[in-house]
Amino acid sequence: MANPAPFSRYEFLIAWRYLRAKRAEGGVSVMTWISLIGIMLAVAALIITLAVRSGFRDEFVSTILGANAHVTVYSVGEIGANGNISNTIEDYAAWAEALEAVPGVVRAAPLVTGQVMAVYRRENTGLQVFGIAQDDLRDITGIADPETSVGSLDDFENGIAIGREAARELGVGVGDVLRIINPNGSVTAFGTSTRTSEYPIVYIFNSGRYDIDLTRAYLPFSEAQTYFNRDRPVPGGVADELEVIVEEPEEIEALTPALLEAVGEKGLAWTWKQRAGGFLRALEVEDTVMFVLMSVLVLIASMNIISGLVMLVKNKGRDIGILRTIGLTEGAVMRVFFLTGALVGTLGTLLGVIVGCLFAIYFDQILAFVNGAAGGGVWDASVRGIYRLPAKLELNDVLSAVALSLVLSWGITLFPARRAARMNPVEALRYE
Repeated sequence: MANPAPFSRYEFLIAWRYLRAKRAEGGVSVMTWISLIGIMLAVAALIITLAVRSGFRDEFVSTILGANAHVTVYSVGEIGANGNISNTIEDYAAWAEALEAVPGVVRAAPLVTGQVMAVYRRENTGLQVFGIAQDDLRDITGIADPETSVGSLDDFENGIAIGREAARELGVGVGDVLRIINPNGSVTAFGTSTRTSEYPIVYIFNSGRYDIDLTRAYLPFSEAQTYFNRDRPVPGGVADELEVIVEEPEEIEALTPALLEAVGEKGLAWTWKQRAGGFLRALEVEDTVMFVLMSVLVLIASMNIISGLVMLVKNKGRDIGILRTIGLTEGAVMRVFFLTGALVGTLGTLLGVIVGCLFAIYFDQILAFVNGAAGGGVWDASVRGIYRLPAKLELNDVLSAVALSLVLSWGITLFPARRAARMNPVEALRYE
């Protein structure tokens, strides 16, 4: 008679019976539950960690791309008649047209930038002012968001737009008049004098990034040219840089050569990945470290399976002797005890996936509850840069956690299963 195929139905039935056996019957139900719960919690923790990591990176990158240029184009500069180097762009309109003609570019907008001191009554703060055309400002998705902003961009040509944290710092609202001071102001025969101007606040934006909302403001392009002395030396004035938005920001490296070719030898490009490169590399290192640490937790939880199976093998010595006597091979006995441990690992992994995914899906509500129970301040945007910590479930992360857990739990099961298979049936039944 041919031997049954490996992993036959009777092997699963014996393994399932041993798994459900009570302590009085020679089973190890308590150790089984400890192993299962340990693996479940370890897998859930790994999935939650990976989901939070993915959510944090996605939120961080989206706030960068939503409120900043994907590529900033500068001029290499020229030495003027007075010996000073000027990095301004005189033919910015032609540069913008050439950049927009590059396939993959959504828009290119000239900007004027400068640092100012903003003053309202007795409060003051430093601001980075961007001079930009009204239509170009409307295209910045992280700024022109009517759901999170206050005021209207329809009146932008007659005032100034500032971030909500800057408005909170100064204690201002829409309609208040803000005074801004530029130390490098008007040039006179007696030198450079401080320039002070007042603008009504027409728009308060929320970009999703604390540092941007605290330090950024927008003025109409022509007004900023006058304020920062960019309205000369040529008719139409000059720009400091061009803000380029592309269709595929993640593939910006492949598009950069075409952008530089469009503006010629005088152009320089600085991508968003170069700007945030240090932080993104730190996130990659943190991802690797966190995955390794969580993997150790899964390994520790899986080690409990060894303890349970060693006790099971010891308690089931008589059964093993009988099974060998009636014809079960060493391989069949090994598979029985392997299946016993593997079922624990598989069930624990499945439950861990369910718990981890549910935790990640309802992460916002859970974090809000913890924040309320702790009296607030659990997530400080001024320290972490973004206003919320989301969790983003990704299939690859879940599959990685499942694969890791199954490999470890199944692999560890082989050692006690092999010991059971090598047990001598004569020795097992000697005192029976």
